Amino acid sequence: MIHNTKVIPPFLPAEWQEQSAIQLTWPHPNTDWAYMLDEVTDCFKNLAREIATRQPLIIVTPDPEKTRQQLGNLENITYFKCSTNDTWARDHGFITMLDENGPILLDFRFNGWGQKFASNLDNQICRKMKESGILKGKYKSCLDFVLEGGSIESDGCGTLLTTTTCLTAPNRNEPLTKELIEARLINEFNLKQVLWLDYGYLAGDDTDSHIDTLARFSSVNTIVYVQCNNDRDEHFDELIKMEEQLKTFRTLKGEPYRLIPLPMADPIYEDGERLPATYANFLIMNEAVLYPTYNQPNNDAKAAEQLKKAFPTRNIIGINCEALIRQHGSLHCVTMQFPKDVFNIK
Repeated sequence: MIHNTKVIPPFLPAEWQEQSAIQLTWPHPNTDWAYMLDEVTDCFKNLAREIATRQPLIIVTPDPEKTRQQLGNLENITYFKCSTNDTWARDHGFITMLDENGPILLDFRFNGWGQKFASNLDNQICRKMKESGILKGKYKSCLDFVLEGGSIESDGCGTLLTTTTCLTAPNRNEPLTKELIEARLINEFNLKQVLWLDYGYLAGDDTDSHIDTLARFSSVNTIVYVQCNNDRDEHFDELIKMEEQLKTFRTLKGEPYRLIPLPMADPIYEDGERLPATYANFLIMNEAVLYPTYNQPNNDAKAAEQLKKAFPTRNIIGINCEALIRQHGSLHCVTMQFPKDVFNIK
C-alpha cells in the first residue's frame, strides 16, 4: 500500500507564521542594566504583559522567584532558571527551522557581536533550554558559525534578507568571504536566494547594522524599512542608498517588492552619543505587532499607521522603549519567537 506523505523540505519560517511562544531574557543586577535596572525592568514588565495576554511567554532569568514577584499574578508565563550575561534574546536564542518531522533548533554561536561584550553565559542558554525539556525539536549544533537572529530576515519561502556590514564584520566568521558566508547560509537554511543590503546604519548601534534595525519582511512581497527625509540627519545619504537598493530587489517570482517606509525617529542622545532609535525593531506575534515608541507622538503615530498598512489583520501596539535604546537595542532585540510545536507546554 502506498501512503501519500507530503514531504516538507526544511525551511526557515517567517516571523508572521504560527508561533508557540516568545522568549524574554530578564534584566538583573549583573547585566549592563545595573545602573538603570528599575527603569528597564518596567519596560520588560510592559512587554511581558502585552505578550503573555496573547500567547505563551518563556522568561529566562537567574532568579525566577524575584522575576515572578515583579510580574505579580501574570499568567501564561513559564520561568526558566539560567545564568545570563545580558538580555538580548534575539541574538542568543535558537533560530528555528521546520520540516515534515517538526522543529529543528539551530544553536549558532553568539560572541557578543564580534567579541564586543561578554557572552559566555548567554551562549549556553539554548543548549540548557533544550536539555531541560522546555522546548521540543531536533537540536542542531551550529556553534562553528557566528550568527545572530537580529542579523537575518526570512520570508518563509526561501529568501533571506541581511546586511553585508554585519555578516562580514570583524571577529565573527573570519576568514570566510562574503561568498562563503552566503554558501553557508544557503546550505543551512535551504535558501533560494540571499538579498544583501549594502547600505544603511544607525548611530550608536553595537551590532554592525543588524537587518532588524533597518528593513523587515512583512509578507513574501513586502518590505518595511526606515526612511530618512531630513538631509541634515547624518543617516540621510546611507538610508537613501538603502532605499534605492531595496527598489532593485526582486521576489522569487521576479517582481519588485512593495515597500512601506517607516519614519526616522528624531535624534535621542545620552552623554552626547546618539542612540539607535528605530521603528523597524518591531515584533510580529500571532495576532498583534508590538512596536517600539520613543515619546515622539508624531513619529510614534506615523509608525503605527505604516505598520497597519503592512499588517492589516493584526493589532498594532506601541511600547515605550526609551529605556532599551540606552543599551543600544530595542523591542525586537530583546525577544525571540518560537514557531509552532516548539514550546513544550506542561
